[in-house]
Amino acid sequence: MRFYTENHKHYCGIDLHAKTMYLCILDQNGEILLHRNIKSRPEPFLQAVMPFRNDLVVAVECMFTWYWLADLCRSEGIEFVLGHALYMKAIHGGKAKNDKIDAFKIAALLRGGNIPKAYVYPPEMRATRDLLRRRLHLVRRRGNLLAHIQNTHHQYNLPEPSAKIAYKANREGVADAFADVDVRKSLEIDFALIEHYDTVIRELELHLVRRAKEHDPQAFHRLRSVPGIGKVLALTILYEIHDIDRFERVQDFLSYSRLVKCDHSSGGKKLGTGGAKIGNVHLKWAFSEAAVTFLRKNPEAQKYVRRMAGKHGKAKALSILAAKLGRSVYIMLSKQRAFDMERFLAHNK
Repeated sequence: MRFYTENHKHYCGIDLHAKTMYLCILDQNGEILLHRNIKSRPEPFLQAVMPFRNDLVVAVECMFTWYWLADLCRSEGIEFVLGHALYMKAIHGGKAKNDKIDAFKIAALLRGGNIPKAYVYPPEMRATRDLLRRRLHLVRRRGNLLAHIQNTHHQYNLPEPSAKIAYKANREGVADAFADVDVRKSLEIDFALIEHYDTVIRELELHLVRRAKEHDPQAFHRLRSVPGIGKVLALTILYEIHDIDRFERVQDFLSYSRLVKCDHSSGGKKLGTGGAKIGNVHLKWAFSEAAVTFLRKNPEAQKYVRRMAGKHGKAKALSILAAKLGRSVYIMLSKQRAFDMERFLAHNK
């Protein structure tokens, strides 16, 4: 957990919502200079903070409407801090809760150097990252349609298609196996939607690859040099990391990627692990997928995983491999070099 500890003359805490925002501005002594509910628009915000613009810092909790405020503060030269939502939930709990109290607590945490920082993703690549995440939503919708077709076969006790219907060439005649005309119509609708999703997703991936080659082509090609990391995994890792230099140590990167667990201890006794849901779920998915595909046609890597599985079990062995791939990616991007299989395998012997 990283805290914002810089000293300022004015501290502004904002409880931000889609239509309104509650402002609380404190001075260095903790005195309330402003406590006001305004519309979530640039003009009212700038007008409200105008008397306190001298050495002002603004903090909000990370939620879905912070983009515009971060960009506004950046263009106006106002220091902006994004509070980590999970950490702040544990810090500013209380018996009473409303927008006015929350704004004051955020300002007080900011003034005391206790605001847990989240990463303020800059606008240059942020929209592309969100578009990539939107692709995941489309893929899941497509997967639900494929699952419905499979479940329909189970409902009517019919054998599943012999070939994977995820591929267009294997879908012809699948609906004809059902005698009921309405069931056939249901599956025809599923296949029509799947075909539409195939077209949309394919075009979206081509667009994302072009954008990656515009934003950071060298990093994109370095990621593609890792066996098992294709274009989708490379895109995910590239845009979820954005800038590898924001991680001072490889341990910080592995923790952010949910590739390592954090120990909980008290009084010299280990109580277990925690923080499994704190970090970037997309990077966790990407490296977990990369660990599985990395093993394909890779006898040395398979040998290493079998050795780890003998000690820790198969699931733990794949987690260890995913963490090692994460460490390699951190070194690759930090030192700006491609993946070296010989070095990777030599390190894991």
